[in-house]
Amino acid sequence: MALCMGCMQEIGDRRFCPSCGFDNAEKQQAPFLPYGTVLANRYIVGAGIDTNGECTRYLCYDKQTGDVAIVCEFLPIGLFSRDEGETDIRVNYENRLVYNKLKDDFISYYRTLTDLRELSALMNVHNIIEENNTAYVIEDNEDYIPFEEYVERSGGSLEWDVARPLFMPVISALEAMHKRGVGHYAISPKNLYITASGKLKISGFATENERKRGTSLKSQLFSGAAAPEQYETAFPLDDITDIYGFCATLFYALTGHLPKSAPERLKDSRLLMSTTTVRKLPPHVVSALANGLQVDRENRITDFDELRSQLSVAHTAKAIQDEISRTASMNISNSEKNQKNRNGMSRVSIVIISAAATVVILGIAGVFWLMQNPFQGIFGGNQNATQVSTQNTEWTGATVPNYVGMTYEEAVSAAAGDTTVTLTRNFSDEHSDDYQEGIVMAQSPAAGSKVSQEGAVMISVTVSKGSQIRELPKVEGQSLDQVSSDIAAQGLLASAEYAYSDKYAEGRVIGYKNHQPGDTVEYGTNVVVIVSKGKEPAATAAQ
Repeated sequence: MALCMGCMQEIGDRRFCPSCGFDNAEKQQAPFLPYGTVLANRYIVGAGIDTNGECTRYLCYDKQTGDVAIVCEFLPIGLFSRDEGETDIRVNYENRLVYNKLKDDFISYYRTLTDLRELSALMNVHNIIEENNTAYVIEDNEDYIPFEEYVERSGGSLEWDVARPLFMPVISALEAMHKRGVGHYAISPKNLYITASGKLKISGFATENERKRGTSLKSQLFSGAAAPEQYETAFPLDDITDIYGFCATLFYALTGHLPKSAPERLKDSRLLMSTTTVRKLPPHVVSALANGLQVDRENRITDFDELRSQLSVAHTAKAIQDEISRTASMNISNSEKNQKNRNGMSRVSIVIISAAATVVILGIAGVFWLMQNPFQGIFGGNQNATQVSTQNTEWTGATVPNYVGMTYEEAVSAAAGDTTVTLTRNFSDEHSDDYQEGIVMAQSPAAGSKVSQEGAVMISVTVSKGSQIRELPKVEGQSLDQVSSDIAAQGLLASAEYAYSDKYAEGRVIGYKNHQPGDTVEYGTNVVVIVSKGKEPAATAAQ
């Protein structure tokens, strides 16, 4: 069947697609993949969608499922070459180490996203392919509405009651990513989409190398949503960086515009929000936005739990108020109901009305303060806008189970039988002399921590890499495949050099270069083994 390269619909022998108007006589310009390239004997590549310094996305057709999908090709600008009509990537010798390191980072990043595919706010990653001296990622291609278009259709901004259920799952998705050792670092209106069911989806994934200045890649930053530290050379990014982007995007949703770019805000940190917007937003939301958008990292909200808490203050307070009101109404006796003061109201009514009046007055005062001080404290300075205090009480509800000491597979199996638990793995695994390789050595939250009223908890586990120091196995006389396997089992890397040998047949390992069996080296060390080329030819020996 003939497919349109612009929309992947069947077009027969037509040149111009009746559905999208695409001219199928055109060629895709180098260095991008030629139209019709088949990957993994399954995915037919079509027109390019967009590109950045790290990768290029194309439309593709999945021959196995019949679905239209998106293929993302690792294509780091300036580090490769590919002529028109070719598929293989050519890398100059001087760029090969950098290229291979960046490609490994790209593959590792998307493998982590594949493990998180169950999170509703993340675009689904289905497959990772290595071909043509590069790597490819297959993503969903659903009928999504761009978030900017959604906000425009909604009158240019969203009410908080509409934005809240959209954005809260995004916090959970970002939190899960960071627990696995990766971030997004480009949360912005351009990288969000609305599904047909009204959910928010995150797109625009790339490694940290693409989301900051000073790396080998041409960085792609989104003005107004990128944090100040992303403009610094090779500054390490973390969850505080993603919190800035999240709050900037939420600010856009609620106001209709992004904050000024980070370089501008370093000179003038004020957030411009109209009095009308301030009046319609709960004061705690304005405060949370201010705290999440501090240009000084030390004053910014530092973790997703705190971000979630600051955005949920009013919701929690209302639940408490409703419970107090319900309890109070249950405890009113018939005599109290009938007892009136000289104005015709019961003592309980007076208390409730007085409390309500106090809450209203405090709320009005808070909003008034925000209106009168829009460029001080919250909007102008680098001081935290709110401080949330909690009172410890004895917890009698559900608690977090203990997975420490289990193998990772055992922990996954145990969590699968508990509907209240979502288990994720922190792939920043650590060495341990106390726990063997593959054993869960730590978890967060800790065992025994309380489980919220929602009855669900996400637990991140750290798996031991075993001891930092490893012993070199015996290798003499064995095949290279066997030696490579034995060395890899010790958490080490191996490379080969070749030499003639009268003792060992061709392909057999003579021994280590610069090491002996039983020597100890650090985990991840690359060791060189000498492999026999067989006996030296007589003619060569005579020379």
